[in-house]
Amino acid sequence: MPMKRRLFLGTTAAVTAMAAPPPPATPADRALLRVPYWSEAADAAATPVVQAMLNGANVTVARLLGPADDLVLLLVLDLAGDLSRVDPARDAINARLKQLPANTMVGLLRAQDGLRVLEDPTANRESVAGRIQELSVSGRAGLLDTMETALGVGDAMLTKARVRVAVLYVSDSVVTNYREDFANPVVNSSDSRDMSRRFPEALIKERMQQIVTRVGRTQTPLFIVQLNYENDRLNEAYQTGLIEAATSTGGNAEFCRTLAEIPDAVGRAFDHVLAHSSAELEFKPAGKVWQYDVQLRAKGAALRHRTRFLPKGKEGR
Repeated sequence: MPMKRRLFLGTTAAVTAMAAPPPPATPADRALLRVPYWSEAADAAATPVVQAMLNGANVTVARLLGPADDLVLLLVLDLAGDLSRVDPARDAINARLKQLPANTMVGLLRAQDGLRVLEDPTANRESVAGRIQELSVSGRAGLLDTMETALGVGDAMLTKARVRVAVLYVSDSVVTNYREDFANPVVNSSDSRDMSRRFPEALIKERMQQIVTRVGRTQTPLFIVQLNYENDRLNEAYQTGLIEAATSTGGNAEFCRTLAEIPDAVGRAFDHVLAHSSAELEFKPAGKVWQYDVQLRAKGAALRHRTRFLPKGKEGR
């Protein structure tokens, strides 16, 4: 818990110092839901949402932030494996950092052995690039153990400052490199019909489904670049779970089958992060809600957006 407190205090203070002040406080009987979306229009910055529906009812669009507005990118490195993949990833990340617009801040975190801040959100690209280059590649995979915390930090920023926020993991994690033994499901030796004999990936599937449910309560989009695609049953179940987790937040996951694919995968992830907009929906909570189904519409352009949220606490507040 002390680590989570440090994450919250350090990153939020830096973001608040950069960004425009937040709007007046939301009335006590109202709630806000922040929905990431992408426009198919040539000029995405000029594509405002004109209608929003929550569980079939019209709700107020309180504020829109587009690609021209301030962005905080929380870049989380989960690197514990092969340097032949890590080095091209580092080079690709640092190349994209140099191209970021001036209104983008980047915070750098490490996922191994718990989420740790290496650089608070900053517009100093050289500082972030230097920390990336000096990062040691060691330890156990940490993506699954830190994903919810990283998105929680993003959500804290969304409530404190007028910015877009996204979390981007660059990872070489595989199922066998976690501290938890996903390859060893419990087998009932006295029951020849125990399904874990036939489906050894059941444990990782169960864990991934739990994570998808938890991140469904967050509002920050998640993006993942997986540097090494694996085609065995356990890792295919793991990778499918990563796709579900990322897309459930409105983000996506990129997978690299070869070294040559790494720069393009990193580039596409940065492009998706930069292009995203955010619609803040203001509504009056109505009793117990199991989930929120969202529909957004823009005039003259198709939108791709997150369509489902799970309530958290007092209606996600």
